Amino acid sequence: MFKLTFYALLLTIVQPLSLFAQDTSKIAPKREFRGVWVATVANIDWPSKPGLSVDQQKQELIGILEKHKENGMNAIMLQVRPAADAFYASPREPWSQWLMGRQGIAPSPGYDPLAFAIKEAHSRGMELHAWFNPYRATMSPNSVVHESHMTRKRPELFFTYAGKKQFDPGIPEVREYIVQVILDVVKGYDVDGIHFDDYFYPYKVEGQRINDAATFSKYANGFTDINDWRRNNVDVLIKQLNDSIHYYKKYVKFGVSPFGIWRNRSEDILGSETSGLSNYAELFADSRKWVKEGWVDYINPQIYFSFTRRVAPFATLVDWWSNNTYGRHLYIGQAAYLVNQRMEAAWRLPKQMPDQIRYIRKNNRVQGSVYFSSKSFSTVARAFGDSLKNDFYKYPALPPQMPWLDDVMPNQPQQLIADALNDGVHLKWEKPLPAEDGETASGYVIYRFEEGEKIGILNARNILKISFEEFTSYIDTDVDSGKRYNYLVTALDRLKNESEPSGPVGIQAKEALAPN
Repeated sequence: MFKLTFYALLLTIVQPLSLFAQDTSKIAPKREFRGVWVATVANIDWPSKPGLSVDQQKQELIGILEKHKENGMNAIMLQVRPAADAFYASPREPWSQWLMGRQGIAPSPGYDPLAFAIKEAHSRGMELHAWFNPYRATMSPNSVVHESHMTRKRPELFFTYAGKKQFDPGIPEVREYIVQVILDVVKGYDVDGIHFDDYFYPYKVEGQRINDAATFSKYANGFTDINDWRRNNVDVLIKQLNDSIHYYKKYVKFGVSPFGIWRNRSEDILGSETSGLSNYAELFADSRKWVKEGWVDYINPQIYFSFTRRVAPFATLVDWWSNNTYGRHLYIGQAAYLVNQRMEAAWRLPKQMPDQIRYIRKNNRVQGSVYFSSKSFSTVARAFGDSLKNDFYKYPALPPQMPWLDDVMPNQPQQLIADALNDGVHLKWEKPLPAEDGETASGYVIYRFEEGEKIGILNARNILKISFEEFTSYIDTDVDSGKRYNYLVTALDRLKNESEPSGPVGIQAKEALAPN
């Protein structure tokens, strides 16, 4: 508790004094998390269908990333383990059926979808958070699983609920297995984060019962109430994962996106003024506790409600979560998929989603948004995507800093030079010297200023390029003939701490050659 309070105080005192602090402008914030979920289960977002060639899969994913980059996003939540299967070369679980149409079939030798996605996201200045479903093992009673699938190898580790197989969270071996599955990705891939959605114990289905009484009897661990025991099982996994992820890679963020309501005020005086399904009672997920104990780096509640939703108004839940962040980041899960739906009139109002962003930005304890889901921006939410591109996310933003993981800023890039050539202004620099923590640079930000414009790195409007790659050169092709510009370059470390700038360097763009 002291540690969380200390870091919250540190953020308040230190950040406004820093040269590279977040711009307080609500029009174009310098730091803001702007994420989008890319769902692979049932081919919701990508790939569009199973069995596509490697080139087709790559082109589709590049198109998705380009679209979201254009809209101003800086983070992709890519679903890599939908049902105890994998969108990466897993040593423990079979390739996902949503890749090639049948579980266990690799897409092609030498092609790893996750590795490809990470590289393409980083080149566009977007983080890649690997999204796991921890417990789900099958999607229906008719699911055909590969012989290497855990439901066939170790059927005693599962229970069946509403026809679907799910890992039994009460078995210690299950928790250890899930942690190792995730650590395979943490250790083997250059991910920026590990992400869970809202599926823990199953959502209730009328007439169904969770068949875990025998597990409770065997592993009660001092609990006498099965519901408290179930919540503790999930707590143990969350804490174990947080500890394990940061043990191997301190900079990999861990976040969870729970259902929007922790508990209703009628259930607990600490709960929100709502009357809907609650994480705590229905899914046995004590999401507020995870934040309070510092077991997650960010919480991303799915507040898929309008401002006028009677049982759970959007503003009520944003306010409640912002009062329960305990110094961790809060990103609001927003329902792009509900735009223009007919079940509730509020979602047909063009200002519903824009007003949600405005409301979020008024609250300094909220650091951004994540949208469900990617495909919506090509269908029902196209107009909203245009609003992001042309207004709310018109200028790039860096993800918010996490000082509890790393508060050491990198050193500045060295020897910035600029040359005016026929194809634009060529910038080159050398990577920075190692900082106190040994990091040099994992990315760079390039700023451009027109002649006479105030030079500094606080204004997102001046960001020309953000990349989470280690390149040390850039060509600015979008220059006017004969015009003079100034450039700065800063270094980023893995947690997006930003260095002091190298520069400024002034240069006059080359005059266009007169036609013969």
